[in-house]
Amino acid sequence: MTATQTGPASAGAGLRRRVLITLCLTEITSWGILYYAFPVLSVSISADTGWSLPMLTAAFSLGQLAAALTGIPVGRILDRIGPRTVMTAGSVLAIPALIVVALAPNPVVFFLGWLVAGVAMGAVLYPPAFAALTRWYGTDHVKALMILTLAAGLASTVFAPLTAVLVQRTDWRATYLVLTLVLAVVTVPGHLFGLRGPWPPAPPPITPHHDDHQAIARSPAFVALVIALSLGAFAAFAGVFNLVPLLIERGFSPSLAALTLGLGGAGQVLGRLGYIPLMTRTTPAARIVGAFATTAIATALLGWVTTVFALIAVSIGAGLIRGIMTLVQATAITDRWGATHYGRLNGLMSAPVVVVMAAAPFAGTALMSWTGTWARTYLVLAVIAAVAAVIAIATIPRTPEPVDS
Repeated sequence: MTATQTGPASAGAGLRRRVLITLCLTEITSWGILYYAFPVLSVSISADTGWSLPMLTAAFSLGQLAAALTGIPVGRILDRIGPRTVMTAGSVLAIPALIVVALAPNPVVFFLGWLVAGVAMGAVLYPPAFAALTRWYGTDHVKALMILTLAAGLASTVFAPLTAVLVQRTDWRATYLVLTLVLAVVTVPGHLFGLRGPWPPAPPPITPHHDDHQAIARSPAFVALVIALSLGAFAAFAGVFNLVPLLIERGFSPSLAALTLGLGGAGQVLGRLGYIPLMTRTTPAARIVGAFATTAIATALLGWVTTVFALIAVSIGAGLIRGIMTLVQATAITDRWGATHYGRLNGLMSAPVVVVMAAAPFAGTALMSWTGTWARTYLVLAVIAAVAAVIAIATIPRTPEPVDS
């Protein structure tokens, strides 16, 4: 069954356009500085401080865990009052958090900085932005989500090179301070002024069975959705984070492996561009099952094929599938239960997904230690994605879905 959202008539075209432009700019900046700057700077941080790379990554992963847990109460607040206060507060909180990271004299303070930064990320990254566009855009929300994810996909393109240039000319601490200034100038006024406007009332539930968010969250379909998305995200992100080591194991030079990883990012853009035509021709069940099944196939091929051209082609295809998966996740709630309780349900759904994404790099390395090669590791990841595809069959609620009294 597919739920159709009724659009809020109170959100005019000008307001919606301003909100979308604002979120495109702030998501590029927030993702670029709070997320993508760290992988660029981690080696410099380790070299300067003597702190190990695994320890630095653990601090960053702690931030991701904090972001996941923050997303649950943030979702409830979004449903009631909208994104302006939440996202502005998150942007403000990110400023002292990054200053603490930049000036940390020891690992304890560094971990504390990332813990607070994670809380800020839970209030400014995709889930609250998705909730804002879903409510304001009504029946046009899928197009708005596609535009947002296309724009946010530029975050690494913009901020990874900028971060690299800054750290070459200064050091990692000064780089984080400069990036913090950029974050403050773009996101705080952006969220404060760009997200002004009446928050439309929640659309009515599609059926009486969709009016009880607690019953939905306990339903077998919702539980299956969370498990499937978590397993699928684990397989996909463990795959992308460890793609360069796999390709080097296959004989690629480091530069060619990095280029192939970048081409996978271009594939994500293609996947997002193609999502609306795909949506008009398929059901929610077909999209989620198909996304995970093709993830399993692409991941298995990465562990099996050996020629350069085949590995590059499969890497691009895997990126295309990841692009589709982003929008499958963003629309999963409205496809099944409408937008009445989108914020809180999306927060509950996204929390474990963010946790497994944070654990994916470590877990991928652990799998490699167990299997002995990256190639066999990717075959294990393919099996996990296939399990996600099977579980995804159960993510469509039955009609009528039982509601606890």
